[in-house]
Amino acid sequence: MESFVDLWELVKAELKANLSEVIYNVWLNELELESFEGSKVVLSIVEFKRKIVEQKFYDVLCRTFEKVLGFKVEVVLIDPAAAKPAKEKQEDLQTKYIENTFDTFVVGSSNKFAHAAAQAVAANPGKAYNPLFIYGSSGLGKTHLLRAICHEIKVNNPNVNYIFTHGENFTNEIVYNLSQKTMGDFHDKYRHLDLLIVDDVQFIAGKPSTEEEFFHTFNALTQQNHQIVLSSDRPPKEIATLEDRLRTRFEWGLLADIQPPDLETRMAIIKRKADYMDFPLPDDVVQYIAERLKNNIRQLEGAVKKMQAVVTIHGAPKNTTTAQNAIKDILSDSRPVPVTIEKIVQEVARTFGGSAADIRSKKRDANTSKMRKVAIYVVSETTGLSKEAIGREFSGRDHSTVIYNLQEMKKMLETDRSLEATVSDIMKNIQEEQ
Repeated sequence: MESFVDLWELVKAELKANLSEVIYNVWLNELELESFEGSKVVLSIVEFKRKIVEQKFYDVLCRTFEKVLGFKVEVVLIDPAAAKPAKEKQEDLQTKYIENTFDTFVVGSSNKFAHAAAQAVAANPGKAYNPLFIYGSSGLGKTHLLRAICHEIKVNNPNVNYIFTHGENFTNEIVYNLSQKTMGDFHDKYRHLDLLIVDDVQFIAGKPSTEEEFFHTFNALTQQNHQIVLSSDRPPKEIATLEDRLRTRFEWGLLADIQPPDLETRMAIIKRKADYMDFPLPDDVVQYIAERLKNNIRQLEGAVKKMQAVVTIHGAPKNTTTAQNAIKDILSDSRPVPVTIEKIVQEVARTFGGSAADIRSKKRDANTSKMRKVAIYVVSETTGLSKEAIGREFSGRDHSTVIYNLQEMKKMLETDRSLEATVSDIMKNIQEEQ
């Protein structure tokens, strides 16, 4: 590997491959590599998240670095303020999203409307379309466009007061400030911005306190003609548990969707990513990858990074055989069923704030029973396993118990729209991880 950047890109790609998209985006996406000397790696992240990352993801970070490097390292987490002087920190902010610009966004028939709308907003924030609401399935370039807007506005106005955040992170901040009785600080932070960008805003739906705060934040900013940009995996009308007053406000400005790219666009994305990494690929390899990864741009970029790692570390040739090995764990049909079940159990536990071990156990408290019913239902819907096989995965329950759980879940889904939306999100997250 030629630089810290190469190392960090490989580590991030590995983290994304082994964690859910939501967990990565909320807790690890803002990590920055500060230094790597000997066997010590220093990472920085804001203090609010640093404590959580140390508690929940420290071992994951250590194992990932060891997997990429081939030897163990000490990982140290620090606050960004302790890492660089203010001037250097400001310069970093100005270049943080340099890769995610309009110039590096590959435009095709599937995304040209959203791209044009994003450019219009970046050129005239608060005046063109407010809010701009970009929607589409995961991995199609929504976040790239949001970061491109942010980058362009910062270039035109270096003093812009902005926040780029995630729907679930917005919720976590509210929970934290409520617990600390510091909601005044939260209001000061969010209601005086020039630009607010919220990725995956659908995660605020069904959370009354979060929706209430977002409603007032939205009103405060739009009344000042300050720009709001939002992204979601679906249009506002399909976010089942979203309050009507927020739904109507999300539809005030412009809705722009992004669809999966066609073959030519996918090939262009692979070429662009490979060129950016100074890792040109033969045309037959580019086409091979593009023909097999059809629905997710993030997977295309991950394939190029994985291919570079295989070539760099193992000295493999740049051919279709190497490409096949590089993408086999990205293809959805290559993931073993036991791994898929574990991902489902972990995702259900994360969603409901419980324990994966409890879901698989014989505990019968209300929350654990509900989580177990959801997990069994999702496993049944996504893996094709028999009822007997599913029962064995959950402390040896017999097939009649599994059938009963499935029947109960179907009844609950018919009457509980919030639960239906939650289960839908869990299934989408699992499918997108694959």
